[in-house]
Amino acid sequence: MWDTLKNAWKVPELKKKILYTFFMLLVFRLVGVIPVPGINANVVRDVAKSFDMLGLVNMMTGNAFSQMTVMAMGITPYINASIIMQLLTVAIPALERMQKDGGQEGKDKINRITRYSTVVLAALQAIGIIAGLNSSTTNANERVLLASYNNFFGLLTIGIIMSGGTALAMWIGERITKNGIGNGISLLIFAGIISNLFNGMVSAFTDVLGITHYGTTVVQFLILLVITLAIITLVTFVDMGERRIPVQYAKRVVGRKMYGGQSTHIPMKVVSVGVLPLIFAYSFMAFPGTIIAMFGTNSGAYKWWSANMTQTAPLYLFVVALLIVAFAYFYQSISFNPQDIAKNIQQQGGNIPGIRSGKNTVEFLSRTSKRLTLFAALFLAVLATVPALLKVWQNIQMPYAASSILIAVSVALESVRQVEANLVMRNYKGFL
Repeated sequence: MWDTLKNAWKVPELKKKILYTFFMLLVFRLVGVIPVPGINANVVRDVAKSFDMLGLVNMMTGNAFSQMTVMAMGITPYINASIIMQLLTVAIPALERMQKDGGQEGKDKINRITRYSTVVLAALQAIGIIAGLNSSTTNANERVLLASYNNFFGLLTIGIIMSGGTALAMWIGERITKNGIGNGISLLIFAGIISNLFNGMVSAFTDVLGITHYGTTVVQFLILLVITLAIITLVTFVDMGERRIPVQYAKRVVGRKMYGGQSTHIPMKVVSVGVLPLIFAYSFMAFPGTIIAMFGTNSGAYKWWSANMTQTAPLYLFVVALLIVAFAYFYQSISFNPQDIAKNIQQQGGNIPGIRSGKNTVEFLSRTSKRLTLFAALFLAVLATVPALLKVWQNIQMPYAASSILIAVSVALESVRQVEANLVMRNYKGFL
């Protein structure tokens, strides 16, 4: 990887793209320290500990949520809007036709709808979360909202400011994708995750040295360090894994030229579902507890949920594992279409060795996809339980979630692949 970056630095165009990417990420982080007016951030940090779902938001924003900055909503509303649009294109035929048959104009319309939906979702999400946190505080002198903002127009102002921050983050991500290296939206999430991971490890290290006092011992710190390196290595190994399905194309003569007669393969990633099943499962499990807590902490439902559905409870881990498996199969069913792949192979005069074209190819691709999805779902489910097991085993609080490591590794590998692709293109003989 270091050799790749060193070689990329020697190419002026790539050097410009890398510098542009780092500059835009720096702007994103600098804007992320501007506080939102009218909010008591210290109260937010204390109250938000009762809501598991907000921990996911804070992780994705690089602690911007806990500090109540302009980037408190981060890029998560854009991710939610993109997922909603992806599901709607499957459910609504008009949107599906717009995406498939509309060409670039249809894709632009889908992207435009996604952007508008992002801003609306960011405003609604900001207003809903702040209003919920504010109503959950019992002490009138320690409200989340300051007195001058504790009204409709104050909430509306905060929602507009936070949605503006999300719109700026979305714009920065799109600029990075267009003029920089890698996927801009993914890199923004990557920056927040790395910031959280670095701060967590530094905090644990300073605790061992006695600078801070949270009770971390040397043994716990070493276990945390070893487990972190092991998880990164394992996730990298699995993320790079793929099932290559061979495809043989028949020879055909067009005019005086002969085409085909070559062998290639269809790469199917082992964890093609990515991190979405983890995010969906965490969000699904955090949502009921958040709603129950907003209606009061003295109710029987809240007491039962607090006693039986904590992040280290066996029932919670079991339900999360089932949800991860279910969401993995659901997302795979809408993102992978074996019929389209089999049709394209047949139209190009190809076939999978030992498999007949048509229905048999569809069944083979579907069966292979389901097996890979099962492995991916089980891998993600095991990965999701590691922080809870460490908490029970050695009382170690991991400064990151399983999904954050998976996202960070995937984004880093994809960015390196793009740099390598640019280097290969510039060293290819046909361009000299």
